[in-house]
Amino acid sequence: MQLRKLDFLGSTVEEAIEKGLSIFNRTRDHVDVEVIDTGSKGIFGIGAKPAKVRMSLKPGDRLFDDPEEAEFALEPEPVPAKPAKKEAEPAPKKERAAEAPQPEARTVPVGSVSAPVEDEDGDDEEVRTYPERIVNENSVAITIGVVKDLLDHMRVKATVEGRIGVQEIGSNQPCILIDIKGDDLSYLIGRQSETLNAFQYITGLIVGRENGHWVPIQIDIQGYRARRERQLRQMAVRMADQVAKSGRKISLEPMPGPERRIIHMILRDRTDVFTESMGEEPNRKVVILPKPAA
Repeated sequence: MQLRKLDFLGSTVEEAIEKGLSIFNRTRDHVDVEVIDTGSKGIFGIGAKPAKVRMSLKPGDRLFDDPEEAEFALEPEPVPAKPAKKEAEPAPKKERAAEAPQPEARTVPVGSVSAPVEDEDGDDEEVRTYPERIVNENSVAITIGVVKDLLDHMRVKATVEGRIGVQEIGSNQPCILIDIKGDDLSYLIGRQSETLNAFQYITGLIVGRENGHWVPIQIDIQGYRARRERQLRQMAVRMADQVAKSGRKISLEPMPGPERRIIHMILRDRTDVFTESMGEEPNRKVVILPKPAA
């Protein structure tokens, strides 16, 4: 399974490349590197910009040595309503789970979880059914350790806290919630959360390999996601009220899929407006429209 391109920052291009190599755990000849911004030192340190590179594994290379391990690399594919071949294969996975000793700590079976997800066309609230996964305190400890190791590789000083919670509004899916705290960590969030989402993606790959199965993870930095969700909620309600009052649609600013999904979830029970996603990435946006009179 090919790993998508990820961006890395550093005071110099070489430092950004070294950070990327440490995350991918590869040497320079195993990756493709595109220099996005060489950065600048500014004047007396004022106006300095970090260097930025985009990195991906070369074709044919894998993050995992064993092809079977690639099944943990990404969120699992939806399980069909009437599975054909996979019905005969649940036994090995259950045996594997039984082999790993589970701690006596609180254990939450994810089971067949339904959660709103973004489909290929955008943010329709389709339902995916996931194979049985286990979220427990042992998984939390593993995730905290992985995040700390990644931050150490990036030479970032921060504290890491973790717990079991719910991934997003409108979802009953248990997941591991990680909060990173430290001084001036905004550069780990990035524009439209790009850096934070990439960090979360890498963490998920490693934790999946450590656990032997996929585990849902959401990483936050000093409560950024919670603050952003409150902002989106307030904006969605305000814009929806305007649409209902004026009878004219309003297009919101382009935003990443998870944020568009929040808007859809907040307004889905409104009787006077409805939402649609329009456009192509990275300029895809939510449009709020008045519901026609019955």
